[in-house]
Amino acid sequence: MFAPIVIIWLVSIFSIGLYNIIFWNPKIVRAISPYYIIKFFRETGKDGWFSLGGILLSVTGTEAMFADLGHFTALSIRLAFAFVVYPCLVVQYMGQAAFLSRNPQKVLNSFYDSIPGLACITVMFITTFLMALVVTFVWQKSVLLAAMFLVFFWFSEGVYLSSALMKVPQGGWVPLVLSVIFMLVMYIWHYGTRKKYNFDLHNKVSLKWLLGLGPSLGIVRVPGIGLIYSELATGVPAIFSHFVTNLPAFHKVLVFVCVKSVPVPYVSPEERFLIGRVCPRPYRMYRCIVRYGYKDIQRDDGDFEDQLIQSIAEFIQMEAGDAQFCSSESSSYDGRLAVISSRTIQSSSSLIVTEREDCDGIESIQSSKSLMLQSLRSAYPDDENPGVRRRHVRFEVAASPGMDTGVREELMDLIEAKEAGVAYIMGHSYVKARRSSSYLKKLVIDMGYSFLRKNCRGPSVALNIPHINLIEVGMIYYV
Repeated sequence: MFAPIVIIWLVSIFSIGLYNIIFWNPKIVRAISPYYIIKFFRETGKDGWFSLGGILLSVTGTEAMFADLGHFTALSIRLAFAFVVYPCLVVQYMGQAAFLSRNPQKVLNSFYDSIPGLACITVMFITTFLMALVVTFVWQKSVLLAAMFLVFFWFSEGVYLSSALMKVPQGGWVPLVLSVIFMLVMYIWHYGTRKKYNFDLHNKVSLKWLLGLGPSLGIVRVPGIGLIYSELATGVPAIFSHFVTNLPAFHKVLVFVCVKSVPVPYVSPEERFLIGRVCPRPYRMYRCIVRYGYKDIQRDDGDFEDQLIQSIAEFIQMEAGDAQFCSSESSSYDGRLAVISSRTIQSSSSLIVTEREDCDGIESIQSSKSLMLQSLRSAYPDDENPGVRRRHVRFEVAASPGMDTGVREELMDLIEAKEAGVAYIMGHSYVKARRSSSYLKKLVIDMGYSFLRKNCRGPSVALNIPHINLIEVGMIYYV
């Protein structure tokens, strides 16, 4: 209903403006000529300069062009602006001017006092500056061209800005105060998040420590797959050592998952997964970097686990046939990643995939899962969305006489772990300032950042992780 409503609105204001022009003052169309701009400033002088703040009201009407800029193509926006939006707005504002020229007593001071001119012209200033950066760094043009662009547009915008600044005591201070508050909130969030990431970066577990523990890691390896989520693309996060130190048991297959947002709209399925090995083959430890664009939708459809298993299986097979991977030393395992595409999986997969669909969420639980997990899932029927068709996948190792014995054993371990169940391990961090920190830092971290984290959406919700399979590891970060 968005497009029909907007079209009706544009046609309505166009009709009203056209009526006012014809009925009140048809000569108002002469105002389109630039001659009257010069004549206006020549006759009004300083008062005309002050009135520029009122002209900024017309700028706010053009925001209809950009409200949904990301939902339409550039061609559709150009056509809509040239043939629909711009003519309707111009006729509407000309109609208002024609009406006021015959009825000056209808002008209310409160109408002009509430003009949001300062906020609009400030946004225009910032947009012009960002556009200059695009000219320099994206379009790869010269700095001189970007400087000429800034001078040209900032000159005209500076005239409006100087006029809008005169309205700060009359109400222009409101957007200034709001912008300071919003900027403060964003800075606190960015500062706390950066400190938390630096703590993870400086406290990650050394690979030498893992290699010294041996394939069993000095703990009990239980059946299943453990997906350890972390913001680190390399190394082992501190939550892993914190977990195994307090509970010396972990899953037989470990996958360190790092979800990254990249500055593109969409990431094709062929380039979504980066798979690597953290330690030598007997450790059964892998790394997966999942890349999403800013318009990609992370659906809660259960396909992520299946795609991850297929990608790891394809990586195992590809690694066995790559002499460069096989000849790598153990110290370089964590830095080697490979892009696993869905086309490669379909053409040369070492797994046989059997799919089926059903509508009963309770019956969809595999019989190989534990009785405890079955009872927990039956206690949460809403999580299964009965009546919605779900896709269930079962894996088998393909019968290939030429497959290496070690590769077959690793694939069998991967499938057995998948059948035993998948657990999602995430860190539940409590960020606190050190005792030696300044009072301002304690105020920002202990109060501001903690308040924002408690009232924002959790990572498990953002990543659509089923909470029945979620394990959160509490950990205090002293930054």
